[in-house]
Amino acid sequence: MSRWILYILECSDSSLYTGITTDIDKRLKRHNEGRASKYTRAKKPVKLVYTEIFDNESSTRKREAEIKKLSHENKLKLIGK
Repeated sequence: MSRWILYILECSDSSLYTGITTDIDKRLKRHNEGRASKYTRAKKPVKLVYTEIFDNESSTRKREAEIKKLSHENKLKLIGK
């Protein structure tokens, strides 16, 4: 069984990007190469600032939706800034 990882990236413009993956190292590399998402392509480099681990994709996607609904201020609190 794969472990699922919810992650938050801080982009070069200080914006935050939330996503999910099963391979955080590969995904972070792809973000910084500009091959992972349209949003981060123009905001490189990105830095990993937060992760949560889950046992299944469904729980991970639910948590991702919750975080994406948070204000920028509340996301900063979540990541400890």
